Amino acid sequence: MFSLQLRDRGAQFARSPVAVLALIVLILLPLVALFAPLIAPQDPYDLSQVTIFNGRLPPGTEAFDGSMTYLLGTDEAGRDLLSAIIYGLRISIGIGLSSALIGAMIGASFGLLAAYHGKRIDQAIMRIVDLQLSFPAILIALVLLATLGSGIDKVLIALIAVQWAYYARTVRSVALSEMAKDYVAAARSQGLGATRIMFRHVLPNCLPPLLVILTIQTAHAITLEATLSFLGLGLPPTEPSLGLLIANGFEFMLGSEYWISIYPGLALLILLLAINIVGDRLRDIFNPKLEA
Repeated sequence: MFSLQLRDRGAQFARSPVAVLALIVLILLPLVALFAPLIAPQDPYDLSQVTIFNGRLPPGTEAFDGSMTYLLGTDEAGRDLLSAIIYGLRISIGIGLSSALIGAMIGASFGLLAAYHGKRIDQAIMRIVDLQLSFPAILIALVLLATLGSGIDKVLIALIAVQWAYYARTVRSVALSEMAKDYVAAARSQGLGATRIMFRHVLPNCLPPLLVILTIQTAHAITLEATLSFLGLGLPPTEPSLGLLIANGFEFMLGSEYWISIYPGLALLILLLAINIVGDRLRDIFNPKLEA
């Protein structure tokens, strides 16, 4: 039954060529990022491979020693921009996906807890959710990073803190409707524990909307991390993400050395566009109003 449902959802997804193309891009980019050490022409973190004499070279220029050709040019530090983008994708995708998954686990747990127990627990959790969602995500992240400092672990904490509330609200709304169904009453009559009912019976029925939110929030997390890095509050210069690469060339945007910011910006745009197209298609598929 589950395999038949999955096949049906896959067939619906494949009816949109744009969504299929976005999914292919969304599979290829993480693979490129994962195998960055094997694909990238240069290790941008290896100081023995980077020299200031190759700084700000335009696309297609050879290194001063003729060792390689910089297809996308170099940045101010002399790093091959193509290699820096590939490694930057690795960091951006890793942080965005990790924070979204951890935020989903935390938020789903609180959402299930609120829906199952109701009353005071529900009110307490939802008031916290409402309070957090009343503030812009960027403001909460800025306050946390100003307090905790910079670094990958600090950025992860900040992104998880601003995301879990979205999952909690979504899962709670779906779980409330599931709690009124017969299978939950049957599970309770058999004496099953609350944890088993919530995570073994109710949670699987909350997965479709949770998957849609997870896709969209991954894009939001990548965008927020890029914004923080662009502002200088995200990752350190030794671990540049796409946002930091864009910031490194921002002062040259209106000059002749446009490529330092433009190419990382295009890579970020393509990544976010692919995630959002896939997320929108999943939302349309799992929308009950569209089901025959």
